[in-house]
Amino acid sequence: MKKFLLIAAVAVLGINANAQEFKFGPKAGYSLSMLKATGEGNTYKFDAKSTFYVGGMAEYKFNDKFAVQGEVLYSPIGGKQEESVAYTEMGVNVTGTEKTDWKLGTVQIPVSAKYYATENLAFGVGLNVGILISAKVKSTVSLSGSALGESFSESESSTEDVKDHMNKLNLAPFVGAEYTLENGLFFDARYNLGISNLAKKEDGENGTLKNSFIQVGVGFKFGGN
Repeated sequence: MKKFLLIAAVAVLGINANAQEFKFGPKAGYSLSMLKATGEGNTYKFDAKSTFYVGGMAEYKFNDKFAVQGEVLYSPIGGKQEESVAYTEMGVNVTGTEKTDWKLGTVQIPVSAKYYATENLAFGVGLNVGILISAKVKSTVSLSGSALGESFSESESSTEDVKDHMNKLNLAPFVGAEYTLENGLFFDARYNLGISNLAKKEDGENGTLKNSFIQVGVGFKFGGN
């Protein structure tokens, strides 16, 4: 009986050892970034901004069903705004637009727990820790009008570095899914919900600036048992 139990225990340990896998590789993809700001009792929504991300990942599978994964990614995020401009100056009617483009460079460190529903399909939940490394706002004003029967138009752009006015940490819980082919190529998609206030509280201001984003990517896993 003792010999049988010993053989069974060794067999179970052997199965667990074979089930454990460590894989790593590159990944990159498309990111749709969305900013939302609040202040003075109002909510300001930005137009979504298409960006990208690139980096690497490492996955450790405990068994056929459960795994953990860590990544390091570079991703520029942000958002866009466009407002109409209309005023009269010295009897001249002036109209135009003011476009604002928020460009936030981040290093992201997503860590997730994964459940393999099948051998190829996995679902994951985790936390994306974003570190802000740059923050700039580009403003472009385009104006047109007419006076004394003559029309005119002009455009002016400027870029402001706002990193000193931003918090450096952006925490974003996420959910996602991944499908891996037999050759190691995988595809994944995630929704990241930004919960951190990126705007520093200055001079009694109580406004918030939060960033959420969708990621759709592709990568390749190297390694095995």
